[in-house]
Amino acid sequence: MLKLFGILALIPMLLLTSCSDIPSAQKASSGGYESLDNTGIGWGFVRRKGEAPDIPAGQINTLEKNGGIYLDHSGEKKLYLTFDEGYENGYTAQILDVLSRTDTPAAFFVTGPYLEKQPELIQRMIDEGHIIGNHTVNHPNLPKQTTTTVQNELETLNGKCEEMYHYTMRYMRPPEGEYSERVLRIAQDMGFTTVMWSFAYKDWDINSQQGAEHAYESVVPYLHDGAILLLHAVSSDNANALERIITTAKEEGYTFHSLDEFTFEKNALSN
Repeated sequence: MLKLFGILALIPMLLLTSCSDIPSAQKASSGGYESLDNTGIGWGFVRRKGEAPDIPAGQINTLEKNGGIYLDHSGEKKLYLTFDEGYENGYTAQILDVLSRTDTPAAFFVTGPYLEKQPELIQRMIDEGHIIGNHTVNHPNLPKQTTTTVQNELETLNGKCEEMYHYTMRYMRPPEGEYSERVLRIAQDMGFTTVMWSFAYKDWDINSQQGAEHAYESVVPYLHDGAILLLHAVSSDNANALERIITTAKEEGYTFHSLDEFTFEKNALSN
């Protein structure tokens, strides 16, 4: 969910399991984190047509120095398609159909209630080779939480995913698009790669959908080399435009890749 673009679509959340249900070997120690900067950083940028967005250097540095990603810096015409799934609005099956027809991999970042309430969709994502990412159990603003709460939010969701689907989450996306040095370090130490994005648009408001053409024109002109694209699966516009977006991107020479194939070449700013 995007704080940058005004998202605050909080939904009723459920606490799935207690942290005690997670094997102790998976837990990260809380020691040492209190000395790290916990100032919230909202992921913000200025979009630019046909090229990577303009992003403050400090924002990139903090993210990449703690193992986070937002853009593949290889210079190749690669795209990484990701969806945030806070709740189901009836379009994910359609999205999965398009991904299957076009042989396109994607990552779906889910919350606790989604993981529990949508077992058929989650299992289909896994069976069809997509990534299930960790968007926390309760969708809190993580810099405002204690170290223990951040750990519990990530551990508990991953533990439930392993229990229900025998699938281990490897990627996380912070709710509201906000993180801190402390949050990033906690996630990294727990084995998660924090995944931000280099493209997004105002697509999450289900009461302000403007049609497939609007979605297409909001996405295609802003494609750029190495982009991690964030779309929201609650959007009817996205679902209806997705196949055309993918087809056009491929016609323009782009190839879609799984986050598991991400090229970890740091921006010179983060060296």
